[in-house]
Amino acid sequence: MATSDVGVLIERARVSSGLSQRGLADATGISQSTLSRIISGQRPAKMPEVVQIAHATGHTVAQLTGEGTVADRVQCAARATNDCGMERMREALLHFLELDDYLDDQAIHGTV
Repeated sequence: MATSDVGVLIERARVSSGLSQRGLADATGISQSTLSRIISGQRPAKMPEVVQIAHATGHTVAQLTGEGTVADRVQCAARATNDCGMERMREALLHFLELDDYLDDQAIHGTV
């Protein structure tokens, strides 16, 4: 996604959360001038900044980057056993996949 598109999504999140640019800057520790450049598309947002903005606005990183959620991207097939419902299994799988995706975004890779 283009830098300017991410800026638009961040601006929408800021507005929907009721924060001013100054309020978002205060909540994230990112300077207001840097936020302004990110929102206008003049500067790409770094992943740690996107995570801070997501936390401050109550949005997900996927919502701010336009990448879609893990649930939007994953296809799974499973077989339920022991009276476990498929929906519970799917929710558990998505939970672990979202955690794995977040850790990858943070450059924290698992060890074998």
